[in-house]
Amino acid sequence: MGVLVSGRGTNLRALLEAASQPRYPARIAAVASNRPRCPGLTLAEEQGVPTRCFPLREFAGDTVSRDREMAVWLLRQQCRILVLAGYDRILTEPVLSAFPGRILNLHNSLLPSFPGTMNAVGEALAAGVKVTGCTVHLVDPGKVDGGPILMQAAVEVRDDDDEASLWQRIHEQEWRVLPEAVRLLSLGRVQVEGGRAMIR
Repeated sequence: MGVLVSGRGTNLRALLEAASQPRYPARIAAVASNRPRCPGLTLAEEQGVPTRCFPLREFAGDTVSRDREMAVWLLRQQCRILVLAGYDRILTEPVLSAFPGRILNLHNSLLPSFPGTMNAVGEALAAGVKVTGCTVHLVDPGKVDGGPILMQAAVEVRDDDDEASLWQRIHEQEWRVLPEAVRLLSLGRVQVEGGRAMIR
């Protein structure tokens, strides 16, 4: 798999730990980011994983050109699945067409609630919901945080929660469900029927 990150890399760490297990069916072949000083890149480098950064400014603000070069690089690293693990940019056609039906995105809400934002946890608190969580879904080229939902994990919102405390409990679920979703996709156990992801 290839992994795209923009932040601390906590979900990347969970994937690295899963991939280190003898029976896990996938390995991390490459990690890319849009941010040059992304801690997730540093983590990957420390683990000996090939890394590369694709800052938009190096492509004169052209996201399609950036994604085209990123797709070529990922394919050269023999990536067959792409995982968005805290990647804060919307992918364009060159990446989407390079991995059709093989891109997983992790979002920090129970979709379809609070899509299209990097602040879904804050929005959940502000809305006063009693339950939120995280979602792993297959990327649909026509929808932001859309596409067939593969796995979800619910997290109770407590009366004394702030963003930090709620984030931490959601992260703990992300670290569990993302590696499992990758495992299922790697084994060919995910089928999409009528817009729904089925596990076989």
